[in-house]
Amino acid sequence: MKNYLLISTLLVLPALSGCGGTQVKRIDTAAVVDISGKWNDTDSRLTAEEMIADCLARPWISAAAGPAGENPTVIVGTVRNQSSEHINTGVFVEDLQRALINSGRVTFVASKDERGEVRDERLDQDTNAAEDTKKAHGQETGADFMLSGNISTIEDKEGGKSVILYQVNLKLLNLKNNQISWTGQKKIKKSVKRSKSTW
Repeated sequence: MKNYLLISTLLVLPALSGCGGTQVKRIDTAAVVDISGKWNDTDSRLTAEEMIADCLARPWISAAAGPAGENPTVIVGTVRNQSSEHINTGVFVEDLQRALINSGRVTFVASKDERGEVRDERLDQDTNAAEDTKKAHGQETGADFMLSGNISTIEDKEGGKSVILYQVNLKLLNLKNNQISWTGQKKIKKSVKRSKSTW
């Protein structure tokens, strides 16, 4: 039994020493890195920037401007993941918000979850804040338009090769009359080749 343990230990030690340690290399956050072929941070950022640029170049924004040229107010609603893989749509929503806000073409209001937190804070101020610093209820800016959409995929796979099509659909809805003021679509197609051992 002792000989068996000794031999097992001797066989395992080289394998463990061959693993070395974990190696970490910092890379530019803007660098395009495709490892798995799946939806990634670059897809999210570039899609958001391209689609918002298209959205803000369309006639709706001029028509929606106020009498003194005020920017229309926009909120980002739900972007649903209808793809065949896990996609963190929260990251994509943040990318959409950033592109909208940084454009300077629209006024942007907080999401449903964020508004709930702010309302809780105002309730707390009612009890605990000095009278001259309290923020009154009923002063929120209502959105004129809501942006929402979905991400879906079509995958064609055979052997160690696959082609994945990502399709992002966004719509801008007029909250006053439910009219669709803008619709946009972005497609990303990826060809992925893997060794059979990874399938």
